[in-house]
Amino acid sequence: MRLRNIPRADGVIDAHRTVIKKPEEQKGNWNHVFGNEKPIQIEIGMGKGQFILNMAKAHPEINFIGIERYSSVLLRALEKYDTEEFETLENIRFICMDAREIENVFALSEVDKIFLNFSDPWPKARHAKRRLTSTEFLARYEKVLVESGKVEFKTDNTELFNFSLEQVKEAGWALIAYTYDLHHQEEMNEGNIMTEYEQKFSEKGNPINKLIAQRK
Repeated sequence: MRLRNIPRADGVIDAHRTVIKKPEEQKGNWNHVFGNEKPIQIEIGMGKGQFILNMAKAHPEINFIGIERYSSVLLRALEKYDTEEFETLENIRFICMDAREIENVFALSEVDKIFLNFSDPWPKARHAKRRLTSTEFLARYEKVLVESGKVEFKTDNTELFNFSLEQVKEAGWALIAYTYDLHHQEEMNEGNIMTEYEQKFSEKGNPINKLIAQRK
């Protein structure tokens, strides 16, 4: 997908109080950023922020951090945050960064859970290591998750989902649960908060895949 550059994005991001400008300086100190000891959950590749903003609204007992690589996309999430529905939330922060840098930003056992929603499938075989559910990325997640930490992954791409199931097994992680049709699986769908893509694909009748994996 080609992203349109928005000239004002960098200025808005730099000025916004919820964006952490030098996240690597907060490594090991994220509870101080929030001013409390609540568990920290992150979404990598959060897009326009619908999922993580609604999670933060629904779960004030948890601190959330949304990670997005592209400034033009992060801008849309910030604009959403600045609406009346979300602007008073204190349990959310944002970072503009590449997910490959996650180990430089979070310390061991600093993250309680990682959400991956409708991640780029990187369909070419030579790009498999770039997929956020590859063993390479699972190894990165192990270095920041708590001992019983989990990854929750949703996608409409069944080929990517099958790849992810294989990678979880290869990495030695525990597969807690999975489904090829989330919205018709009552137990896994309970409390589900939809992303923009999920809503769009569901309206077209496309089934949504989801897995929950626990680090080794």
